[in-house]
Amino acid sequence: MKTTLRFFASALWLMSAFLFSTNAQIPSASPAATERPSAAFPLWPKGAPGARGAGPDDTPTLTPFFPAPEKATGAAMIVCPGGSYAMLAKHEGEGYAVWLNEQGIAAFVLQYRLGSHGYRHPAMMLDAQRAIRYVRAKATEWHLDPKRIGIIGSSAGGHLASTALTHFDAGNAEATDPIDRVSCRPDIGILCYPVITMGPNTHEGSRKNLLGDFPTPALIEELSNEKKVTKDTPTTFLFHTVADNAVKVENTLDFAAALRRNGVRFALHVYPNGGHGMGLGDRDGIIEHRHPWTRECALWLKEVHFAN
Repeated sequence: MKTTLRFFASALWLMSAFLFSTNAQIPSASPAATERPSAAFPLWPKGAPGARGAGPDDTPTLTPFFPAPEKATGAAMIVCPGGSYAMLAKHEGEGYAVWLNEQGIAAFVLQYRLGSHGYRHPAMMLDAQRAIRYVRAKATEWHLDPKRIGIIGSSAGGHLASTALTHFDAGNAEATDPIDRVSCRPDIGILCYPVITMGPNTHEGSRKNLLGDFPTPALIEELSNEKKVTKDTPTTFLFHTVADNAVKVENTLDFAAALRRNGVRFALHVYPNGGHGMGLGDRDGIIEHRHPWTRECALWLKEVHFAN
């Protein structure tokens, strides 16, 4: 009996020595986490097409926000902050990303090129399309579902998101860059008080920064996204307020009408009050002060199988 006990004691000691040895390789509880990016990364490591330089303003990036593993659904959203194509509003970027993480959705905040830095269409659209392709191409590696990659945008970021919803392709099968072989069609869209049209109801500052001072009629037509909806446009959640005195509510209403005409399912919420650029509505950091659109959208995200 004593011999047996000494044997087990020796065995336990040897096991402990192995496990706690500095040379022992202990598998991580979540090895996938080391494969995921933890900080902003460039969409084109060798430089974006049409870049005017190689500085931060010329380098579109994605900043990743992953939800807690126990909440993760495998879905992801590209986040396009607003700012009139002149700047990027942090509360419509990082703020939305944190909220999406609460729903179990991975978020990637897009720093896209801006008119205030000398860029014009199609630079912004190319950045959004590349962001979708990039996350979809990396989906398996990052433990995401390539068939659940959406896009969300506010104000001018909403115009960029609606551009991605209406201007997409299946990828170039012959491209040397494997990311370019992937589709840039979002699976869903969320448009928050978006600029949609470049016509009479547009937001003049956004149009100028996107298209310049004297855009051609053809360019205005091409980027008036209410005119580019088809039956293949992804299902979309839209919200706006009647009181918005910066971007007219007609932008959202016209896009919703176009979705309706083309048989695309959508959720539309129009509220009487609320100023432009409200974001989540919780600028004071109190979750209970969030605008009702966040609750309605969270329910919709469950309906489209992005959230649990």
